[in-house]
Amino acid sequence: MELILKQDVQNLGFKDDIVSVKNGYGRNYLIPQGFAALATPSAKKVLAENLKQKAHKEQKLVDEANTTAEAIKALEIKISAKAGGDKLFGSVTNANVAEALANAGHSIDKKFITSGIVKRVGKYAATVRLHRNVIVDLPYEIVAEKA
Repeated sequence: MELILKQDVQNLGFKDDIVSVKNGYGRNYLIPQGFAALATPSAKKVLAENLKQKAHKEQKLVDEANTTAEAIKALEIKISAKAGGDKLFGSVTNANVAEALANAGHSIDKKFITSGIVKRVGKYAATVRLHRNVIVDLPYEIVAEKA
């Protein structure tokens, strides 16, 4: 079953992509949730026309994402957390990394950050997706809070 995605779907594709999925997944989940529409020949033509018109706007978004990416690469992010030795009391997640970026002046939603769950003090790297074509590796360090 071919579908046109109406919005980004994790592990499947980005908005306006034409994807092929199993019938049940498309019919029972993607279409009812409003994530996709059937890829009929007329819908494909409409999509092609819309993509042509969006090309210029898309380039502007990519340029903005690239400037943000350069600014993020220059940052040195340190996240302080309560720890006993090198083990953390709790964990550091995408939300903590997003909060640290917000404190540095870059508002990025936590769902676009992939860092995993970290439970030890040390240096780590998170992946930040600013645009479908712009993905940045963000190094950060977790340090123990001073008592």
